[in-house]
Amino acid sequence: MKRVQIDFAPRSLRRTLLRTPPRSAGYLAAVAALCFTTVMTFSRWQEDQAELEALQAALAARDSAARPLPVVATPKVALSEGQARAVNEAVMQLNLPWRELFEAVRAATPGSVALLALEPDAKRRTLRITAEARTSDDMLAYVARMQEQSWFGSVMLSRHEIAEQDPNRPLRFQLVAQWGSQ
Repeated sequence: MKRVQIDFAPRSLRRTLLRTPPRSAGYLAAVAALCFTTVMTFSRWQEDQAELEALQAALAARDSAARPLPVVATPKVALSEGQARAVNEAVMQLNLPWRELFEAVRAATPGSVALLALEPDAKRRTLRITAEARTSDDMLAYVARMQEQSWFGSVMLSRHEIAEQDPNRPLRFQLVAQWGSQ
């Protein structure tokens, strides 16, 4: 004979959960895990798509910026000889080998000599250095060290004087150094 279940109690959530077989709870957990995994995968896919679109937009902007602009023919301006000379002198001043000059001077400058000014002349390829030393021996040693630098072709002491207005009375001097080949 078949078992008959007779139940006259009203239905409720608690009764339903108690009467649900345990394997149904396992199915429900599996479905919930599958839904969670699907939602997370979809969320990650949306983030990847947004990142991809941002990269594509950045590449498009970079490509449009990298494209050369159309060259417009500029009208030729006739310069006088004096203007051309002035422009060439300005370009020579701008193209000075500052780093090499500074490194050569710094390598030769001892702690007993204080540099006051570096004045380059690109046309003559000379560098006028104004400095101070405590003694004449320090000054002469500095001139000798500058002459040993391979960057400079010749180094000459152009003038020197004792700074009377300074209480320490340093020896102020100027050097003229030529660099490179003439």
